[in-house]
Amino acid sequence: MKRNKISHIILVLLILVVFTTPTLASGSSRTLYYGHRGEDVLRLQKALNQKGYYHYYLDGIFGKITEKAVINFQIDHRIRIDGIAGPETIRTLYSSSSPSREGTNIRNYNTGDIYWLARIIEAEAGGEPYEGKVAVGNVILNRVSSKEFPNTIYNVIFEYYGSIPQFSPVADGTIYNTPSQESINAAKDSLNGMRPVGNSTYFFNPNKAAGTWIVKNKSYVSKIGGHVFYQ
Repeated sequence: MKRNKISHIILVLLILVVFTTPTLASGSSRTLYYGHRGEDVLRLQKALNQKGYYHYYLDGIFGKITEKAVINFQIDHRIRIDGIAGPETIRTLYSSSSPSREGTNIRNYNTGDIYWLARIIEAEAGGEPYEGKVAVGNVILNRVSSKEFPNTIYNVIFEYYGSIPQFSPVADGTIYNTPSQESINAAKDSLNGMRPVGNSTYFFNPNKAAGTWIVKNKSYVSKIGGHVFYQ
């Protein structure tokens, strides 16, 4: 009799676990927060990216940038703001009716695009901080999107003004140097939508060039490392 009672209690507990543990649309049942790693974090990043909240390297690591993306999503959707991807956040994120942020239009780029973008980043910003590397990629992609410049990464990099190349690494040959892994990652991040300098289409190092025409004709955006950025 006692054994039957214990078995009954165990059965009830199992039923409670099954019906109270959330099954998330992402395929994960765990709550995700800072420090977590894995495929479920990668799925979270991809979903946030598609909704316009995450513009960084998709690495499956729940760091500060992922946490900030989650917080921004929670703010916009008026759910509990804690930076934790729990059942309510995940359910809202994976809902087909969940709106996306305006202005997110991530293109599909091929390996050749990454190859050349990483090379110009390495040549122009090899000694710059990571954000400065991504910023150079940001500028190149802004030019691709602008009607004032060629519409491919390769053609933007190798564009000439008269007989002078737009980028000095093309003139001195450093465009052909092998990029570091950090420059490759920066290329991927800029292609994924990371925009530290917004709509900037020009940059220069004031310690190496006066940039007179840019300063007179364009609007200052920001300074990152040794480069100043204009739009």
